[in-house]
Amino acid sequence: MLGAAAFLSLGLLAPQSQAAPVGVTAPGAGNLQGASAPRAIPVPKSPDAISANPRFRLSSQDGTEETGPRPAPTSAAGTAKTSKLAAANACGDLSGVINSTGAALVQQLKALPQITCTYPLFNLTGENARKAFREDQMVTVANALRDNAATYAGNNSTSTGQLVLFLRAGYYVQDNNAATVGDYGTPLATAARGALDAYFASPRSKDVTDANGEILNEVVTLIDSTHEAGRYAGVVKWMLGSYNGTWPGQMNLAMQHVEWVVDNAFKAKNDARGWRAALKADPTIVDTWAGFITRNEAQLNRLDVVSNVGRYLGNVLDVPELKERVRPLLKDLINRYPNVGPTAPITMNLGWYTRQYDKNNCAAYAICDLGQRVLPAVLPIQHTCTPGLKIRAQDMSPGQLASTCTSLVGQDAYFHRIIGDKGAIPGDVNTDLEVVAFDDYTQYALYAWAIYNIDVDNGGMYEEGNPAVPGNQARFIAHEASWLRPDFQIWNLNHEYTHYLDGRFNMHGDFDAGMTTPTIWWVEGIAENISFGYRNERNADAIAEAARKTYRLSDLFDTVYGQEEDPEVNSNRVYRWGFLAVRYMLQKHPADMETVLGKYRTGDWTGARTFLKQTIGTRYDADFETWLTNDCATNDCGPLPDATPPATTIPLCTGSDIRQFDQNCRRDNLAATTGNYSYHFVYLPAGVKQLKITSSGGTGNADLYYGGGSWATPTSFLAKSTNAGNGETLTIDNPPSGWVYFTLAATQNFSGVTLSTQSK
Repeated sequence: MLGAAAFLSLGLLAPQSQAAPVGVTAPGAGNLQGASAPRAIPVPKSPDAISANPRFRLSSQDGTEETGPRPAPTSAAGTAKTSKLAAANACGDLSGVINSTGAALVQQLKALPQITCTYPLFNLTGENARKAFREDQMVTVANALRDNAATYAGNNSTSTGQLVLFLRAGYYVQDNNAATVGDYGTPLATAARGALDAYFASPRSKDVTDANGEILNEVVTLIDSTHEAGRYAGVVKWMLGSYNGTWPGQMNLAMQHVEWVVDNAFKAKNDARGWRAALKADPTIVDTWAGFITRNEAQLNRLDVVSNVGRYLGNVLDVPELKERVRPLLKDLINRYPNVGPTAPITMNLGWYTRQYDKNNCAAYAICDLGQRVLPAVLPIQHTCTPGLKIRAQDMSPGQLASTCTSLVGQDAYFHRIIGDKGAIPGDVNTDLEVVAFDDYTQYALYAWAIYNIDVDNGGMYEEGNPAVPGNQARFIAHEASWLRPDFQIWNLNHEYTHYLDGRFNMHGDFDAGMTTPTIWWVEGIAENISFGYRNERNADAIAEAARKTYRLSDLFDTVYGQEEDPEVNSNRVYRWGFLAVRYMLQKHPADMETVLGKYRTGDWTGARTFLKQTIGTRYDADFETWLTNDCATNDCGPLPDATPPATTIPLCTGSDIRQFDQNCRRDNLAATTGNYSYHFVYLPAGVKQLKITSSGGTGNADLYYGGGSWATPTSFLAKSTNAGNGETLTIDNPPSGWVYFTLAATQNFSGVTLSTQSK
C-alpha cells in the first residue's frame, strides 16, 4: 500500500540548509535528533522536489516570497491554460482595462462578464504591465473594492471578484517585474487594508456557500499577496475553528489557500507580516489550530486540506513565547494517529518540526524511537547484491533489485577505468555500502529525516560516516524517480555511488577532512562525469552552461556548497560547472590530475590547494574557455579518457591450459558462441589485497562474471560487468586465497577477446 500510494501534496516542509550529518549507529536507534557524524553530501533535487505547483510545495525552498510564481489563480474554472483560453473566447479584448484609469478602470473591470476574464492579466509584461498595475491604478481598484464590500451580497453579483483578481494579478506581476511596474508603498498598503477590512466586516463574507467561496478563496490569497497575515489572524482563526467536512468546494478551496498565508507568514524575516506577533497576542489560535485537526480527523487521507494546513502548526515551536503551549498539543497529535498510511503526512510533518525547532528534546514528544518504529513498515525489503553491497527498499520488484545491483557492480569497473586503480586509501575500511530507496520523493521527505537523521530538501544523501572505524556503515539514501515511470530509476543512483567510490579510493579520511580546503569542484564534478559517462548519457545542462562561459577554471577551483545566493545558480556552479572543470582536467591535463589526486589520497589538502591555485593558477583559463567553445559545442565536451593500461602491456600467460591465469598475465584471442562460456581460474596466495580482471578487444559481446571459489555463470556469480561490447572490468577487494573462478559469457558470438588478471 505504501509503495503504491501517491503522496503528491504532502512532502515534508523542510527549509533550505546544508545537509545535517548522520550518525554511524544503526538506523532508527536511540535519539537520532542529536546524532552527528561526518560526511553528508546532498545531491540535486529531483523534479518532484522542485515542483512549480505552489499548492503542493514539498519543501520551503520550492516556495517563493511574495505571491509567485503562480501562473494563474486557482478556481473552479480549471487550470491556467484552460482559463486563459476561456477568457480569450468569452471576454474579448482587455485593452480597455489596461488603458483605463480612475473610475473608467473600475467600470471596465466590473463590465467583464465573469471572474475568469481577469486571468490574462496575470501574464502582462512590459509597458502593458506598467500601465495596468502601477501603484495609483492599484490604489484605485483597492478603494473600489472597499466601497463594493459595503454592499457585498455573498456572491459576485456586484463584480467583487473581478476587483479582487485585478489586485491579485497586480501583486503577482509586480512581484516578478518590479523594475517595470514600479514600487508599491504606503498608499497601496493603506488602500489594500481598507479593502480587506471592509470585505471581512461584511456579514456575508462568512457565508459557507460556493457563491461566497468563489470570492473568499481569492481574498484569502490576497491576504498573502499584501503581506498582511498578522492583521487578519482573526480571519484565519475563524476559518480554522469553523471548517468541517461539509464545506462546499469553493469554501474548501478557500481553506486550502490558508496554507499560503501561514506558510509565507512564518517564513517572513523579522516577522515582517506580523503573524508571530498576532499569535502571541492571541495564543488561543494555537488551540484552535490543533482542534481543527482533531475535529476533522476523519478527513486525514494524504491529500486533504486538514493535513496541508494542519502541518504548519509545528512552526509555532519557533515562537519562544508559545513553545510550552504548543508542545503538549504536538505530542498529542504526533502520537494520536499512525505514522504510516493516510495519517502519515500530519504526524511525520509535525514530528519533523520538533526536530527542527526543539532539537534534542524528542522525549518531550515521546518520539525518540520514531525512526526505529517506522523503519520496518516503510523499508521492508532487504536485498544483498554482493557481500559489500546491499539494498534496503520500500517497494522494488525482484527485477528492479537485480538491475540496480548490475548497475552498481558495473559502475565500479567503469570508475576505475577512468580514474585508475591504486587500491583503497590506506586505513579506509568502508567495505560495505547500503543503498536505501524510498518509493518516491515524498516518501523520502516524510521518513528519511526520522530514520536517518538527515535533511531532506535535496535529491538524496550520501552518508560516508567515518571510514576509519571498523563496522562503519556507508549509506546512500535515495528515492525512485517516480516521474519517469513506467521506466524504473533510482534518482542520482550512479552519481551517489561515485561519491562512495571517490571517498574510498581518492579522498583521504571523512568528508569534513576533505572540506578543509575547497574540493567540491572535484567531488561533485567527478560524480557527474562518472554518472553521465557510465550511463552513456549526454549532459545537456552542462553543455548549455558551457556556452555561457560563466566561470574561469581558476574560479571553479574555489567552489563550495552554498557559494551563490541564488539556489539555482549555486546548483549550476556545483554540478554543471563541476562536471565541466573535471572533464577538462581529465582530458587536457591528466598528469596534473594525478598530482592533485595523489595529494587528496594522502590528505594533503593544503598541498593540493597550493598546486591548483599557485602552480596551475590561471594558466589554463584561456584554454578552458577555448575548450568550452570548441569541444563542448561540437563534441559534447569530448569523451572521458580511459586510465586503464592497454592489455598488451601485460605479459602473456605461460600455462598450457588456456583456462588458467597467473596473477598478472593475459590471454588473447578468446572466443565463444552465443549462450556459451569461456571459463577461467587463477590461484591467489594468502595476502592478496585486490584482484583486477579486464577484458577488451575483439568482436561481439562478452560479459564478465566472477564466482570467487565457485564457477561463475550469469545465474551464479558474486560480481559481474555487462557493458555493451567486450570492454569489461571487475575489481575484487580482499579476494579469498586459493583458486578463484571467472567467466566470459557470450551474449553474442565473440572472438579475438583479450582477458587479463592483475593482483596486488
